[in-house]
Order: sequence, then C-alpha cells, then structure tokens
Amino acid sequence: MVGVSDETPASTPPGDPVGRVLGTADATPLQFWTAVTPGSYLQLDDVVVTRRELPDREPVTIAGVVTQVRARHEGAQFDSDVFAIAEGTLPALTQEAAEITTTRVDPELYVPPAPGAVVHRATGQARDAALHFDRMERRVPMGTGRDGVPVFLNADFLDGTRGAHVSISGISGVATKTSFATFLLYSVFRSGTLGGDAVNAKALIFNVKGEDLLFLDHPNTKLDEATIAAYAQLGLPATAFPDIRVYAPPRAGDSSGAPDVQSRLTGVDSFYWTLEEFCANRLLPYVFADADDERQQYTMVVHSVAAHLARHAVPAEGGVSIDGVRLGSYGDLVDHVVEQLTDDETRATWAGSAINMGTVNAFARRLIGSKKDLGRLIRGDLATRRPHAISTADSAQVTVVDLHNLPDRAQRFVVGVTLKTEFERKEKAGTAKPLLFVVLDELNKYAPREGTSPIKEVLLDIAERGRSLGVILIGAQQTASEVERRIVTNSAIRVVGRLDPAEASRPEYGFLPPAQRQRALLARPGTMFVNQPDIPVPLCVEFPFPAWATRASEAGAPPSGTLRSIVQGADPFAVVGGRNGSSDDEIPF
Repeated sequence: MVGVSDETPASTPPGDPVGRVLGTADATPLQFWTAVTPGSYLQLDDVVVTRRELPDREPVTIAGVVTQVRARHEGAQFDSDVFAIAEGTLPALTQEAAEITTTRVDPELYVPPAPGAVVHRATGQARDAALHFDRMERRVPMGTGRDGVPVFLNADFLDGTRGAHVSISGISGVATKTSFATFLLYSVFRSGTLGGDAVNAKALIFNVKGEDLLFLDHPNTKLDEATIAAYAQLGLPATAFPDIRVYAPPRAGDSSGAPDVQSRLTGVDSFYWTLEEFCANRLLPYVFADADDERQQYTMVVHSVAAHLARHAVPAEGGVSIDGVRLGSYGDLVDHVVEQLTDDETRATWAGSAINMGTVNAFARRLIGSKKDLGRLIRGDLATRRPHAISTADSAQVTVVDLHNLPDRAQRFVVGVTLKTEFERKEKAGTAKPLLFVVLDELNKYAPREGTSPIKEVLLDIAERGRSLGVILIGAQQTASEVERRIVTNSAIRVVGRLDPAEASRPEYGFLPPAQRQRALLARPGTMFVNQPDIPVPLCVEFPFPAWATRASEAGAPPSGTLRSIVQGADPFAVVGGRNGSSDDEIPF
C-alpha cells in the first residue's frame, strides 16, 4: 500500500488530508474516530487511510471506510446553548468527526492508529488497496461508489472458484432487485472477466412480473450521454444484450399453441410439455409444489402414481395410452387417474394397498384443482416434433422464461421442472464449464424457511452443490428472513436495496453496520449495499440506468436476430403425433 506521513509531499500521498485521529475516543485496530479538518468534510462510504509509526518495525498503514459521521458544538453545556452560539453571544467551536471501520491493515500488525495521526482521503492505488481491489485477479464492475469511482466484485466469489451465488433483498418495486441482477449479468458477460468462457456462459432468467424482461435485446431509447459515459467509466459498452431467447406459455384456449405475450410480437417461442414427457419424466410431484405438501400423507400417493405413469404410459397419437385407454389432454389424464384411484379394484395398483380413502380423496381434490392451471402447459394436441422445451444448452446466451401470465401453481410447476432439468443436464455433463447463471425472483415463495417441496429441494441442491457444477443462483426476494437459511448462507455475495423497517431489524442483515441498516430504509432506486468476502464492510454501490429496454415504451428497434423464432425455423411438416426420426410415410396425408 502507499505510505502516508505528515510530511509526505503533495504529489505522493493517496489523497488530501481530511483530519486527524481523535484523541477523545478510543481508537482500536478495527475501528477509530477521526476529527475532520475545518473546511473539509467526510461522508458515509468515503475511504480513508492513515499510518502508525512504530519504533522497531516498518510503519503500519491502516485503511478504512467511513461508517458514521457526527457534528457537535464544543463548549456548549445545554441544548438551548445552540441559539446563543448561532447568534454569536456564546463562544463555541463546531466540530465534525467520522467513525472509520478498518478494511485493511498492511502489514498485518494490528495496532491502533495514534491519536493525532493525519488521516487522508484515499484515492487511486491507495483506494484500490483499501478496498482490496488490488488483490482481485478478476474484477467485475458493479457500479460506482459515493465518490463516483468504479466499485468491483471479485469474480472468484461469483463463478464458483472460491464461492458462488448472490442473494438480493429489498422492497418490491423500490429496491430494483431485478435491475441489479440483470446489470450484474451484463457486466459479467461484457466486461471480459470470464475471458474465453464468456462466449459459452449462459443465463436463465424467470420473468414473474409484467413483461419488463422481454426486451433485454432492445436498446433503450431513453439512454442519454451521461449514462453512456457512466458505462464507459466502468469499461462497459452501453448496449443491449446481444443474444436473447424468449419463451412464453401458450395462450389459454388456443389450439395453435401461440405464445401468451402482449407487447413483444417477434422472437418469442411457446414452451410446454407433452403428456408423454409428463409421464416418462415423472413430473407429477411438481404439480404439488406448495411448501407444506411434503408433510401431508397424500405425497405417498403422488410418488406412487408418478411411478405408475412412468411404467405404463405409452405414446399414442400425440397423447398417451394407459391400459388401452387413449388420453389426449391433461384433463383426460387427471380424470383417468382419479377414476382409477376411486375404483376399489385398481386403487391398490396405482396407490398401494396401505393407502386409505381419505388420503386418496385429498390427493384427488388437489389433482382435479390443477386442471385449470396446468391444462395449457401439458399438451397432447400440439406437435411433439415442434421445438417446445426450455433448454439453455440449445438456446441463446440469455434465456428468458415468461411466467407473469400464469397462476401461482403453474409458475411453481414451470420453475421446478425447468430447474430440475437444467441441473440434471449439468450433472450429466460433469463439468463446471460453461457456467449457467439462474436469476429467480420471489425466492421466498419457492424456497421458504419452513416446510419442504420439490422446488425447494432443487434450489437447495443448487445452493449446496451448484458451485462445483457451474450453476450459479442469483436469487432475489423481498424478505431474506423468510428464505431457507442454507440458501442464504451459501450465497457468497449478499446485496441489499431499500428495506422495510421490520425486515431491516432481522438477524439476516447483521452484516450491515448500524448506519447502513438505517440508510437501507431510505435508499433510492439504483443504490445497493453489496457485501462480499474480500471486504469486511459492505460497499454502497450505484449502478447505471439500464442500456437495454425495461418496458415496451422504451424499446428501440429489435436486432435482426429476433425477427425469427426457433419455431419459424423448425420443420413445417411437424405434425401432431409425430416422433423424432419419423419418416414421410408416417405423415397422414
């Protein structure tokens, strides 16, 4: 680190002197106060540096971040003295002082700074050293600090090298959680931090609110020169995401399977599962994905029925056939399963002999209730050869799955099945490269602190084993206190935006200094507090306005690559009931 002394020439110190270490408050190696020089100022998040001279060793440089600032009248005894002092009838001195929380000691000899030692505002190399940026071999720009200078994230704690996963918390609509998540993805892909791996790295984003994330590949028409300059300062181009694929569910009641979107009319593909896939891949448990379902006895019926469907369902003209009965829709399948379970002769075959009728009825009620929600996602009337699966391996660099038009049960089903499929694919690959970043909002809904569910088990698997497989979870939630502890604990990077007062008092935010907890109640959109293992104090970060459209009204001209979807480029002779590898002779005309 850059050395500092009282006599250092103006050309060599890390920054201007702003004060001296306070002698009226205890100074410790980890925290101390500095009196601010008259005419100078220190604000929260400023970075400062001082030096402690030792008699028999090299000087120790102590750097830290301002975590509290105070001002007071020295010489006043009573509260009412402030009026006399302001009128000039009572002599007093106005003095400001700043609390400094140590971020780095070099060399690592933990001694307190000496009272009266000069404190400098850290700039340049001294600032980088104080915030450990000089030790980061691979740095991801994530915005600027309060001083307007770039702030970086250590990529080693993001891509699984030394840690993985990001947890973002804040009030919905104010904390800009999704905006920060997408900016972080953009920075990872475009900053060059990943090197050659960035070309093959993928991202899977679940869009759960409106159609805001459907225009990531459209330039933002509201981009101004100041924003372009802000991106340039971070070493990033101010452009949209270059490679996006958007998937949306089929419209309800539409036999053609057209995607259910309103604002984006090109480059959108429908996703669904065929009845054959539903049965063969044992997807029935994800129909029962509520957090408390695994506590119920009918979950035994769920797994028994799923196993029976996997063994006995065979493809039949787009649908499936079970025991000679052809089923052409999800509703038909549900009705057939309920009929078999309520028949005394077949119940034991489907659910097991130890299951009583009350348990069967509980299962049947919930299964029947899923027909309305899942009927358009599990199909027997659409072409099996038509591309319809969500797969990041065969998709663009960024895959956006739109869920906002789906009811809660259907959203859970899509998230659970998609994450299960992607995680199993990465397990079979057996390698961490290429990386897969998963952005999931409302994490407290899918992985709540209490209870278990199939989705929660998949998310726990990702949190605990995803690092070794190159699956990185970027989870966002309003309340981290309601998310499964193991998921939050395994997140190396923790980000906080605007918080609710009750939520800010929870122990999950213990990594925030008291002053930052209070500031989180006032944080404006675009301001985040980022905690990473390299730096002992969370950094206040302001990230720039998105260079990509965040709604239809901001969207510029779409890139040429979005004018055709994968369906438009697929085989036009794919027919209902068609199989992979089928010949022309099988086409019924």
